[in-house]
Amino acid sequence: MKKAPKSFEEALKRLESLTQAMQSSEMPLEEALAAYQEGKELVQYCQQKLAEVEQKLQVLDAGELKELSLDASE
Repeated sequence: MKKAPKSFEEALKRLESLTQAMQSSEMPLEEALAAYQEGKELVQYCQQKLAEVEQKLQVLDAGELKELSLDASE
């Protein structure tokens, strides 16, 4: 990966731009391979961040992962 993303959102944004570039242009094979490799690393980064958040939620909910409710009345 060129440089590690600063956040989950930054990684998603980069993944979206890589995907669009690969779909919308006739990218040379070497560039496509590099983009695929970077995308794969970004997906792994995002999965790791999501796993960390899920683990924190389980700790906060005493081991019971609950559905997130954004209802203000609770």
